[in-house]
Formats: sequence, structure tokens, C-alpha cells
Amino acid sequence: MAKQVIIIGGGVAGMSAASALTEMGFSVCLIEKENQTGGHVRQWDRLFPDRRESQEVISFLEGKMKDVEVLLHSSVTAIRRNGTFTVTLDNQHELHGDAILLATGYQLFDAFKKEEYGYGIYDHVMTSAELEEMFRLGIKPMFHDRPPRRVAFIHCVGSRDEKSGNMYCSKACCVTGVKQAIETKEMFPDAEIFNFYMDLRMFDRHFEEMYFEAQRDWGINFIRGRVSECAENTDGSIVVKVEDTLTARPLKITVDLVVLLVGMVAPPETNKLVEMLGLSTGDDRFILPSDEHIMANNTATEGVFLAGAVKGPACIVNSIADGQAAAVQISAYLNSQH
Repeated sequence: MAKQVIIIGGGVAGMSAASALTEMGFSVCLIEKENQTGGHVRQWDRLFPDRRESQEVISFLEGKMKDVEVLLHSSVTAIRRNGTFTVTLDNQHELHGDAILLATGYQLFDAFKKEEYGYGIYDHVMTSAELEEMFRLGIKPMFHDRPPRRVAFIHCVGSRDEKSGNMYCSKACCVTGVKQAIETKEMFPDAEIFNFYMDLRMFDRHFEEMYFEAQRDWGINFIRGRVSECAENTDGSIVVKVEDTLTARPLKITVDLVVLLVGMVAPPETNKLVEMLGLSTGDDRFILPSDEHIMANNTATEGVFLAGAVKGPACIVNSIADGQAAAVQISAYLNSQH
């Protein structure tokens, strides 16, 4: 009888691991709290750096999961171990597995916590996730009934921010800001686009090239500065107050739309799983692997593995690869059991 693997989390990391494990001959059950798999990638329109449609990636992964048992609208309420793992779901259904993979990913930083930016207070302040959803649905972000003349993207909202309690970089925000700035300029050719950043961390393949494209071909303005406050004018436009950290001078720029590039934080369910399985988290509240260099998919709890952004911020490409790597580690572990 094939050994059983339970995967908690149906984003791209969990999907990638699930398909790899079934190809290796294991029986896999994937648990997803939402009504469909795909996680945050479903909320994306086009992916960086080549602006490929996100649905292409999801469809590819779904096509390789034909032999995976998928339980949607399901949450884990308890896990106990007596030789094998017993996982209890919110409908009291019990699953039994020889190994568990945690792929619960991340959630977006709550922009309401940055009151100085006016999110939820001013009509023309939105998050990068909300803008991406508008792109996906074909909705143009208008200023009242006209195209915006100026748009500001504010980087590192909830990341690299001691006040927010998140000292880490969320990795994907910088390149998201560049991608969305280009798409906004495509949509509104006459608009001026500003990116206010601490440091631009274009760490992966073709990211730097896209940054140069944004400046060279689209005229996107990049200003190295820390935004202190956004204030609303009587007409609904937004005054962005920023210190230009290159010139050490304060700036005020009036824009029609502000986009907050929100970072990644550990979701609440991570803490519950940590307690159930005796795991540890780092200062960033993401789950720690047993060795961050050479055993990045393993945990200190035997038979429990990790994949994707459950360990910390990760982009889509790395999450998919990490799911495949976790499958290899799980296979080695199960094949060593007698």
C-alpha cells in the first residue's frame, strides 16, 4: 500500500509538491481552506518579469494533480501522532498520513496599520494587491471620472519597518512596483508615475533589466526616499510627503492615486500548526527549518516538512521549486522507514 502524505496549503508550493509526490508513487491528500487551489497567484493578473498570465501557471500545476485528493473549504483543527499522523479537520473528518508538508504560505501585511498613508481613510489610496486585482478584472483605476495624471507607488509597506515589527525584506515588492508602474503607464500613457523606495532589491533573473526598461522606455520616476505621510486635498488628490534621502531634502508631490506595496507576513494558522507539531519560528514569525542551509525543507519534528513562503517571503518561481525539493526530501524520508 502506498504511503500517505498530507499537504496543508494549496498554493503553488503545495500543488508543486503534491504533483511530484504522486509521480513518485505516494498517495497525497491536499488540504486547502479556500474554495480553490492556487493561493495568492490566483489574484495576480500577469507575473514578473515577462508578464506571463498567472492562470497559465495555475493551469499547468492543476493539470499535474489528477491523482491528488484535494479537500477544499477545509481547515486543520488538531494533529496528533501515534506512529502515523492523524489530522482532524473542521468538519471532524480525520486523515491519516505518514508525513506532513506545511505549505500554508503567507498573508499580506494589513495596510490599515500604516495610518500615516491613509489606507481605508482616503478614497484614492489602495494596495498593490487591489491594483493587481483591477488589472486582472480589466478595471481601470480612475481618479473620479478621469484618468489619473500622477500615480505614486510606495515601497516597503510593512516590510523593513521596525515600527511594524517586520525587519525583513518581503523580496517581491520591489519588482511588483516596477511591473505595476509599467502596466499603469501602458494604461495611462500621459500619466506621471513615481516609485518611492528605500533600496531597490532586484535580486532575480531579468528583474534589473525590467527596472531599466521602466526608466528608459516608460519614463517611470524612481525617487529614493522615505514617505512620512499622505494627506488628502479637498478634491480627493493625495499629497505625498517624503524625504529624498539622496539630497536630504523634503519633497511634497500631489498625486491622484497612491499604491501601497504591501509585504508578506506569517498567517495566523501558522502559529496553530507550530503549537500542534512542536515547531519553532524565527523573529519574523515564519517557521524555522531544521537547518536553513542544507535541510531547508525539513523541520526538527520527524516526518514534518516545509515548502514555500511558510518559511518566509518567497516569489512564485522559488515556491514552485521549493515544493519540488520538499517532495524529494519527503520521498527520502518515507523510503527510509520500515
